[in-house]
Amino acid sequence: MAVSPRRSLLSLLRFHEAAFLLLVAVTGALSGLSTYFWQQTSAESARVTNLIFLNEQVRSELLLQIQEVFRARLLDEPRAQLMYRRINQLFNQLRQSSGSLEEDQAIQNMQQSYREIQQDMNRIFAAAVTVDGAVSVRILDPRFADHMVNRFDGPYASFKAILDQRHGELQETMQVWTRYAPVGIPVVFLVAVLLVVITSRILRADFVRPMATVKEGALIISGGHLEHRIPAGGVAEVSEIAESINRMAGDLARSRDALVEHERQVALGALVPVIAHNIRNPLASVRAAAQMLDDHATREDIREGREAIITTIDRLGRWVNALVSYLHPLKPNLRAVRMAELMAAALAASNARMQEKGLLVVRENWEADQKVQVDPDLMEQALAGLIANAADASPHAAALRVRFEASAGAFSVHIIDAGPGIPFSPQPGSLEPGPSTKRFGTGLGLPVAFKICHSHGWDLEFIAVAGGGTDVAIHIPAVAGQEVQDEFK
Repeated sequence: MAVSPRRSLLSLLRFHEAAFLLLVAVTGALSGLSTYFWQQTSAESARVTNLIFLNEQVRSELLLQIQEVFRARLLDEPRAQLMYRRINQLFNQLRQSSGSLEEDQAIQNMQQSYREIQQDMNRIFAAAVTVDGAVSVRILDPRFADHMVNRFDGPYASFKAILDQRHGELQETMQVWTRYAPVGIPVVFLVAVLLVVITSRILRADFVRPMATVKEGALIISGGHLEHRIPAGGVAEVSEIAESINRMAGDLARSRDALVEHERQVALGALVPVIAHNIRNPLASVRAAAQMLDDHATREDIREGREAIITTIDRLGRWVNALVSYLHPLKPNLRAVRMAELMAAALAASNARMQEKGLLVVRENWEADQKVQVDPDLMEQALAGLIANAADASPHAAALRVRFEASAGAFSVHIIDAGPGIPFSPQPGSLEPGPSTKRFGTGLGLPVAFKICHSHGWDLEFIAVAGGGTDVAIHIPAVAGQEVQDEFK
């Protein structure tokens, strides 16, 4: 099944820009059309109104001229003929304002009727010198004037009907636009909103949400979950980013697995000699003791050899148990505990041993006590082991100092003995146990303490004190709200 190519981010942005330009074009076009319509309609309405006014003015001027001609005829004023020019000027204005052939024809009919009336009026002036007083009687008859006006009213009424029809059409058009304008504006607004919604949905679907998925997936992968895969979606660029991160996560996972395997081999390589050494020596002791139990051994020799064998086997068993406990993963169960309470419990666990040697516990700067996030059971085990080591190293009736130190964002605990100093340099993460002079010791007390502190994110340090003694320092960074590591290695 063929897979359609993904849209690029550039094409998505171009689509968004095109939609915006379309919105602007539609809005501008509608606004332009509306403005053009109002301008045209207003101009046409003004033209028609002017024609109606000129038409009425022509008829009024014609009536006035007829009266003036009659008066001039009765008073023998030949100069009254100059009044004809005003109506001719009005006809010129009508022709200039005409907007159609129909209007031109109607104006010509009116002007033709006016010429005929003008000829009649000229004949009245001509009759002034050849006709007797009977002409004056005819002029004074109102029906004569009405007859002349009625000849003009036909073309005048036709032109007026054309203008009234055109004016009515304009009024209907204006009413239609006025009626639909309140509907058209919301339609334009709805079209704009629709375009914005469509483009926004496309932008969110093809870029925003896929990019948020990539960001979330990258955070998950950066948290150590290299098996997580980001779904490829959205525009081509975002999809390529997701696929690149997935490939990178796969490469990192393979590199991590190879590194873990290498470290496992290194750890086994370091652990095997230690196990062999700590098993070979007890077995040699057992073999030597067994060789002494021959037929010539006395009862006392048999008893001492048996006790030596049992003691050696018990010590070997304790060392194996301690080794298994050391290699077992630790997962601290954290809660807020004051360090003074935790240290007091560890001191109480070693109280019998310290009383046996007459040691004096000196508490220094315990007023700087703070709450720490800790697994009290695990940490009490580590502290008790460190205090026991310090007590064993201290001479009789010596002082064992326990000091708290607080600084900005950090807290530390110091266990300081007055012994000869630690005979070797402990290293964190080392699988090689140190030497033990205790009858029931395993030599794994310090590695266990290192591991417990490391699982809490704490640092354990052994410092030689000038003049003799060892300062066992536990550094607790960012006490308030610190994050503690789970130990699974």
